[in-house]
Amino acid sequence: MKILRLENLTKNFGGLIAVNNVNIELQEGEILGIIGPNGAGKTTLTNLVAGTLEVSSGKIFFQDSDITNLPAHLRVRIGISRTFQTVRPLKDFTALENVVVGALFAKGESLSQARESAYKVCRFLKLERVDSYPDKLTVFELKKLEIARAIVCNPKVLFLDEVMAGLNFEEMKQMIQIVKSLKDEGMTICVIEHVMSVISELTDRVVVLDRGEVIAEGPYLEVSKNKRVIAAYLGEED
Repeated sequence: MKILRLENLTKNFGGLIAVNNVNIELQEGEILGIIGPNGAGKTTLTNLVAGTLEVSSGKIFFQDSDITNLPAHLRVRIGISRTFQTVRPLKDFTALENVVVGALFAKGESLSQARESAYKVCRFLKLERVDSYPDKLTVFELKKLEIARAIVCNPKVLFLDEVMAGLNFEEMKQMIQIVKSLKDEGMTICVIEHVMSVISELTDRVVVLDRGEVIAEGPYLEVSKNKRVIAAYLGEED
């Protein structure tokens, strides 16, 4: 069953076409990988779905409802959440307070409800130093904090934008298990990632972007052998 559908989605920045006529369907309960070289349009696509960028043309459908012009904060309320490549927590708030803010504004909970939701999410992610401030947390803990802020609103669809960046091998293994556990909790997940071993292990299906266009789609093993995909990553001629 389709939970998210992008139809002819396009984003222009002046004369630059960052996302060009993209058609993607996200199936409920799957982990979809979105890969491509730097500048391929992956994060721009995420921003369009999240509502932090306006669509130039095309449509976005969530559970068969047209949300193309729905404000970002309302997209969170209906079940679309995302992490950011660069983790930017509120530096004067503890880790727990950062997650509480997400519950307050994304879910509209009372303060006591928000604290309970935040504690629950932090325990789930094994984010233990909840009373520490962001500048005292490790990169791995900051990545967990970013995910905590994204999932405290109980999303149906979660976009993870390069959550493996900056992690060592052991931390990546743990993060893979976290993502799998999020799927087990009923979330449909879109993973944007450069680490191909992670994409291979995590995803049910992969979409490849290059210069804002979809150039391949399918299981990772199939897509990884595609000549256009190899050319896009290695800079070879067709």
